[in-house]
Amino acid sequence: MELDEFLCLQFPLLNKGFLRRQVRERKVTVDGNPTVPGHRLAEDEVVIVEFEEDEHLPEAPRDPRIEVPVLFEDEGVLVVDKPAGLSAEPERWARDAGCLSGALLGLSLRRSGLELGDGDEVEPVDGLEFRPRLVHRLDKDTTGCVIVAKTIESERRLRAAFDQPGSVRKRYLALVEGDWPLAEGAEEIVDLPIGPDERRSGRMRIDRVDGKESRTRFSVAERFDGYTLMQAEPLTGRTHQIRVHAREVGFPLAVDPVYGRRDHLSLSDFKRDYRKKRGHEESSLIDRLTLHAASIEFPGPDGGVVRVEAPLPKDYARVLKQLRKYRAP
Repeated sequence: MELDEFLCLQFPLLNKGFLRRQVRERKVTVDGNPTVPGHRLAEDEVVIVEFEEDEHLPEAPRDPRIEVPVLFEDEGVLVVDKPAGLSAEPERWARDAGCLSGALLGLSLRRSGLELGDGDEVEPVDGLEFRPRLVHRLDKDTTGCVIVAKTIESERRLRAAFDQPGSVRKRYLALVEGDWPLAEGAEEIVDLPIGPDERRSGRMRIDRVDGKESRTRFSVAERFDGYTLMQAEPLTGRTHQIRVHAREVGFPLAVDPVYGRRDHLSLSDFKRDYRKKRGHEESSLIDRLTLHAASIEFPGPDGGVVRVEAPLPKDYARVLKQLRKYRAP
């Protein structure tokens, strides 16, 4: 095992980047000698770790203590169903908030007979069962399939698959505004380069000069009057790719406060002659992105293809039910 991987298992609450820096700064030695993070440990070698007592150690990602269903698992891989409102990693301005990496760390700790205390202190028992490694990410308010590597070998294999076009296939359901003019059974590939929006931090835009190649395949899954449920398959992996491409061709997500025009969708938005009950405030049907990572396919360790599907979340299913009732084509 490589030294940095060994350290990650021994110190599950410290991130890998921090531990690698300690090795480079000679605060970790093997048989008394400084080494490199990728040093392969041999039997009977002695690893000594020296942190200053008053050194400020980075905090572990927080476990939100909410259920993150496991959709698939084998010896090296997990596929989980990410809920809405959960960021992949700790957010810059909300370090104390829970995140998906924290939830996965909590899962591994509990399986290993370990538990986070009030001060995030861990008493080792038999070591960490696995150290979760996110292979890709979803936006905070997107739900559905996320692949997690349990071993360094699986992480390398999956990252190589992501780098090879067509090896990993992700299919999303995207409820968009408008009647997308695409024939049933037909497909449309939006091929527009995407780059950061320098005027608005955290946003992306179509950049035909300096943007990176970005392609998304769209097809119609279901039609409604004024809305279309699209199946979207990103053929490249750019940030906010589906959202930016859908907006650029005139059909933004039905709920998207950044690239669309709504931060929630209520019955009054599409039910004709809607009347609010006296003395009652209308509640939203869905108040997050109308984007769901419905399935993912990736190569298994034996050379076969693994396909995993995530069920439609309750809020998304509720919107579609009402659209079928009041906006049937």
